[in-house]
Amino acid sequence: MEEEDQHKVADLVKELVLRLLSQNPTADSHRPKPDSPAFQNSLRYAFRILSSRLTPSIAPDSAAIAESIKRRLATQGKSSQALTFADLYTKFDSKTGPGSVNNKWAVLYLLNILSEDRKSSKSQLDSPLLLLPNLALNGSELGNVSRVLRGRGRQEKGWNNGVLLVSKDPENIRDIAFREFANLIKEENAVSEEVLVRDVLYACQGIDGNYVKFDAKSDGYVLLDSIKVPRATRIMVCKLCELGWLFRKVKGYISESMARFPAEDVGTVGQAFCAALQDELSEYYKLLAVLEAQSMNPIPLVSDSVNSSNYLSLRRLSVWFAEPMLKMRLMAVLVEKCGVLKGGAMAGAIHLHAQHGDPLVHEFMRRLLRRVCSPLFEMVRSWVLEGELEDIFAEFFVLGQPVKAESLWREGYMLHAGMLPSFISQSLAQRILRTGKSINFLRVCCEDRGWAEAATESAAAAGTSTRRGGLGYGETDALESLVDEAAKRIDKHLLDVIYNRYKFKEHCLAIKRYLLLGQGDFVQYLMDIVGPELSEPANTISSFQLAGSLETAIRSSNAQYDDPDILDRLRVKMMPHGTGDKGWDVFSLEYDARVPLDTVFTESVMAKYLRIFNFLWKLRRVEHALIGAWKTMKPNCITSHSFTKLQNAVKLQLLSTLRRCQVLWDEMNHFVTNFQYYIMFEVLEVSWSTLSNEMEVAKDLDDLLAAHEKYLHSIVEKSLLGERSQSLYKSLFALFDLILRFRSRADLLYEGIHDLQTRTESSVPSRRKQLNDRSSEPGSWISDGRKALTQRANDFIRNMGQDLDAIAKEYSSLLENFISQLPVQQHVDLKFLLFRLDFTEFYSRGHPST
Repeated sequence: MEEEDQHKVADLVKELVLRLLSQNPTADSHRPKPDSPAFQNSLRYAFRILSSRLTPSIAPDSAAIAESIKRRLATQGKSSQALTFADLYTKFDSKTGPGSVNNKWAVLYLLNILSEDRKSSKSQLDSPLLLLPNLALNGSELGNVSRVLRGRGRQEKGWNNGVLLVSKDPENIRDIAFREFANLIKEENAVSEEVLVRDVLYACQGIDGNYVKFDAKSDGYVLLDSIKVPRATRIMVCKLCELGWLFRKVKGYISESMARFPAEDVGTVGQAFCAALQDELSEYYKLLAVLEAQSMNPIPLVSDSVNSSNYLSLRRLSVWFAEPMLKMRLMAVLVEKCGVLKGGAMAGAIHLHAQHGDPLVHEFMRRLLRRVCSPLFEMVRSWVLEGELEDIFAEFFVLGQPVKAESLWREGYMLHAGMLPSFISQSLAQRILRTGKSINFLRVCCEDRGWAEAATESAAAAGTSTRRGGLGYGETDALESLVDEAAKRIDKHLLDVIYNRYKFKEHCLAIKRYLLLGQGDFVQYLMDIVGPELSEPANTISSFQLAGSLETAIRSSNAQYDDPDILDRLRVKMMPHGTGDKGWDVFSLEYDARVPLDTVFTESVMAKYLRIFNFLWKLRRVEHALIGAWKTMKPNCITSHSFTKLQNAVKLQLLSTLRRCQVLWDEMNHFVTNFQYYIMFEVLEVSWSTLSNEMEVAKDLDDLLAAHEKYLHSIVEKSLLGERSQSLYKSLFALFDLILRFRSRADLLYEGIHDLQTRTESSVPSRRKQLNDRSSEPGSWISDGRKALTQRANDFIRNMGQDLDAIAKEYSSLLENFISQLPVQQHVDLKFLLFRLDFTEFYSRGHPST
């Protein structure tokens, strides 16, 4: 507005105040003097009212308010008045140009308010109400009626000398309200909106203002109670200051976290989170600086469409704060959720809030997460491509611990589920874990460096870089591609090293041939050599002599043509033993699996192999015992003509005993033969074939370990060595012990028969000489003559027959018990063994001639 226009407005306001004061009936009849205190106070108040920026809470829409007035008239049954109003409004709205009203909405709004106020009055007084109350008039009552905006010569219905008359409240409610309002205006602590806006801006930066301060009790910024402002203004200030409370919370988290760094509970992810929050706060500071600069602009006296755009009000501030309030609330929620979290757990918690449909929130969270997850993705890149675990603060979902080289693969690294972020799946995490383990295994256990080239090729194939910062949040597809390419190449290189450089397959076959007794000629030579020595008490046997016997067995069999490295790993081991143990009970073989093969052949695995060896060694010992018994029997060397000096009854009894011994041997031999066939072919060979096939299709070391574990488990279960086969295992070993006892009784029988045969062959000179030499020994069969010889032979044959009958009866009972337990072993397939043993039992008992 030009300076001349401003002077004209000021003169008009002075004239209006003078006229209003002259209409006051309590004042002097003369016009008030311009220099009087009453006039000056009233004039200042008038300028203040006219300069006020307070506006109604509804939108300035003249058509809407006109429609509201017309609708109210129609609902009150004043249809004609509603039509008249509609016609007048149409003319009023169409009037433009010089002399027309610019702010039509304000006129309608004023008329509507006056109409409603007039209806609320119960009576009408003769004096008009001051629209601009004179708060400084001496002795004036605010309820008196004044004349406002006196028209020159204008007389219309409802107007008295150009002044609109309104009724007075009989209960003086309006008088009391105006009086209270005047008192509030007079108070010195009344503040303007400009000051409140500035205090709100301070509060939003965590700074107490003059009138808006932080209250620890209510935990928020509040407007002082001594400040008398409208309730709506107080509520708006409170809402705007919520941004300051949120800022205070976020800023406090950043300060506290950075003060604790480099403590372990903060970590690099927490530091990145604080840095991202600080960057967001920097943008927030820039906005506040702009708003604060705008709030410093001078407030115009009379608002117009140009100047009003430069004025920063509380309402406009709420519009500016809409987006910062949303972001700050989100950041406050994040710092609340992440207060006790770190590393991958923190990144996962923040990621959950990124699943939002609002594009603004989604983009904000994506920008934040790229900063937060940067250290985490760097750990993934370093682990997958270099095998390095750079996790000083225990934030990564791969956890490492110091272990021995043989335990590196199984126990050295594992997943930490608590640190696995939700945007990385469990399967992807397992592949990440295995890829880094493979690199470490190659570097530490295999002393190999070929993985570096494979890692470089993986990054090139995935389209990523091997340098830092190549991966980030939101690039899940790129991460999976890199992990897949790296895993495929590094795992293939690892298996090539295991198979070719360390000859894993050859060592597995060597263990099968020697520890699982698959090299038949070697086992037979070894038993023949060490058999006599193992029959002695265990504490009298020398391990050095057994080692020499092992070397002899190797040189005497086809084992001598094996790789010297394999034969060098085969050794004799004497298990812990007691006083009564024989050499057979404590003898075993062991295979020295060195790094890196000890990753597969661990101590627990070799303990299982040792258990299987002991079982197979016992089985071979039983077979060896039966073969030895058969060699002792030599049925073609014992005939009835060999006992010419014995009676015929004794001869028949002797031949019957021999026949029973041979039949019992035949039954036992059939059982051992068929059981051994089942173990060697149905168990060992089938399991080995499965292992060989699975080794061919294995893609990584985990597959190889799983295949070998399955192979070993299959042998243990099918050999009746598992926990669920303990009763069957005990029955089987009872049969083995009985067969060994039968061997000792058979040896005793044939030794006695050969001794008897020697003493009865008087026709042979050498035998006769031996007989004469021993005839004088006490207890000799010959010393008492033929009768005594016959008697002693009869007793010996009868006793041996009884022993054999007892063994045969016990054997039948044990075998029946063993066979009866086979069908109930549901965990392992024993159908073939059951069929052969049942058939063998029937065949051997139905055809004793065999």
